Amino acid sequence: MNNKSYQIHPTAIIAPGVTIGENVIIEPYAVINSPHVVLEERVVIKSHAYIDGYTTIGAGTTVYPGASIGTKTQDLKYRGEKTFVKIGKNCDIREFVTINSSCQENTSVEVGDNCLIMAYCHIAHNCVVGNRVIMSNNATLAGHVIVEDCAIIGGMTPIHQFVRIGRYAMVGGMSRVTHDIPPYTIGAGIPYKFGGLNIIGLKRHGFALETRRELSKAFKLLYRSQLHMEEALRRIELEVSPLPEVQHFINFCRLTKRGLMCLQGAEEELPQIEEEEELEPSFLIKR
Repeated sequence: MNNKSYQIHPTAIIAPGVTIGENVIIEPYAVINSPHVVLEERVVIKSHAYIDGYTTIGAGTTVYPGASIGTKTQDLKYRGEKTFVKIGKNCDIREFVTINSSCQENTSVEVGDNCLIMAYCHIAHNCVVGNRVIMSNNATLAGHVIVEDCAIIGGMTPIHQFVRIGRYAMVGGMSRVTHDIPPYTIGAGIPYKFGGLNIIGLKRHGFALETRRELSKAFKLLYRSQLHMEEALRRIELEVSPLPEVQHFINFCRLTKRGLMCLQGAEEELPQIEEEEELEPSFLIKR
């Protein structure tokens, strides 16, 4: 601890060798139990938080009371190998969040910059969470989940292991997600149902009207044409403008390993897609 300025309450327990950046604040009764922890500048560790393992917490991030980061994975295959947790800059890790370490030598759990991980959320081994992701209270990620940039996961929603959540997707609360959620979409429920594009989210992030329209065409071809997925993707390539967002939509779907939500069973009827000038479906959570 050879930095110029930081504030550590005398009741905090800090392992020898922890790297502490400038203007870090560690509140009463916080525990940093590993010499391999790195706290970059302006990190705040609030009372009763617990940090362990090979954990790096990025500049400006706040860890709230009761949160647990870097503890041993719950994967039964773990045999003591060296693994990592990497938290980005300017995140809020709220009360009683658990972020376990990874499984398999030199792998890591990663959370990007400017994320809001609300109270009681769980991020398991080998997960990768992008930038500006929001996880609402009690959302949980099983192992090997990938959440792309700017996705939102509603409260009380479990995400099955190896699932991917596409960028700018919004998953409503109290859903059960067992397969990949394509980017730019909005949906909710058990069984999961799509309401179309995440129009309000795309508008808020400055997506042009042309982009939204072309993504809507791509969504309709995939989910309303009754074509096989690969045939629908070929139609999208032929009939929809090759914008970067459309190409990402195609690539995401084509690379799926678990399959896409709502393409798994014909018994799951999809609601009619809402046009952009209309209200979004009433069964979806308000934002």
